[in-house]
Amino acid sequence: MRDAVIVEAVRTPIGRGKPNGSLAHVHPVQLLAHTLRTLVERSGVDPGLIDDVIGGTVDQVGEQAMNTTRYAVLAAGFPETVPATTVDRQCGSSQQAVHFAAQGVISGAYDLVVACGVESMSRVPMWSNVPAGKDPFGPGVAERYPEGLVPQGISAELISAKWSLTRARMDEFAVASHHKAAAAWEAGLFDAEVAPLDGVSRDECVRPGSTPEILSGLKPAYYDPGFAERFPQIEWNVTAGNASPINDGASAVLITSSETAARLGLRPLARLHSFAVTGSDPLLMLTGVIPATEKVLRRAGLDLGDIDLFEVNEAFSSVVLAWQQETGADLAKINVHGGAIALGHPLGASGTRLTTTLVHAMHERGARYALQTMCEAGGLANAMILEGV
Repeated sequence: MRDAVIVEAVRTPIGRGKPNGSLAHVHPVQLLAHTLRTLVERSGVDPGLIDDVIGGTVDQVGEQAMNTTRYAVLAAGFPETVPATTVDRQCGSSQQAVHFAAQGVISGAYDLVVACGVESMSRVPMWSNVPAGKDPFGPGVAERYPEGLVPQGISAELISAKWSLTRARMDEFAVASHHKAAAAWEAGLFDAEVAPLDGVSRDECVRPGSTPEILSGLKPAYYDPGFAERFPQIEWNVTAGNASPINDGASAVLITSSETAARLGLRPLARLHSFAVTGSDPLLMLTGVIPATEKVLRRAGLDLGDIDLFEVNEAFSSVVLAWQQETGADLAKINVHGGAIALGHPLGASGTRLTTTLVHAMHERGARYALQTMCEAGGLANAMILEGV
């Protein structure tokens, strides 16, 4: 059976998703086009050989509407014959793009394919695809969950309460994310993956001077008296400091088979070994990473101890810490170059951003197996295992 390997992986620096952010002036199509153009330049492949480009974007409205990935392909200068599609699995959209791309290569449907993602949260704010007063869930969901679903911030608080995660522990984890990211930048560990854009060459939200004392002064980000009454167990430990920020960015990976890589003279960075996706309680919403990890390990025939590196998306400290508590994974192997709390979380781009960081970290550390997993709105999660080559 054919395999699927990653032969190149790049990302933009990640900017603050605010009007004064370092990448706020860049149209999202141009953000994604920059990574696509850099991907083919660094790999040396003829873009005309690419069978498909699968991109993730969460808020598909306004400047991110009408199949953003297709227009990014055109803006990148690829031949008009190269097709593209845009998918939405919320925060895991571009990780799902990786799954689809790799599965297409393994099945023989593709020889060379790009998985990518973009989100410009400064230009297309989160939830801007839901007009005021409109219900995206419908009466069937309301009937099934009569007390109502909750925003992600409340889910993060419920996770903190269920797993007895203190404010101090979550802040400590967040500070470590910043320190690891800062150290990785100083050591040049992001140089191979980042494609500078318009004079921006570093992630904007990394704070090397972050301390638990500084974070302890922040107020709860999601306090709501109605939810406080409904969920008296919540201690309101989630703040802007121990949650991911709002960001702009894009990322892309080039996937092919080992056979095609050899024929084209491409050097594989990692083999895409196993995949899983799962649904979970949409109220807790962000805990799907726990069963997804179990599922992908089972499919791979591996144990947690076989995994050398983990990338678990840092949507909130509570998500990663609850996952770690349930799995028993070694914290020293998790997000070794920092995670989304420090680097940023440009929603649709985050899946391939994690993959990009992970494959380069695998190469730098000589890892044999690595596992990536992401929580997603609605109670979903993707997980995959990469193998060093």
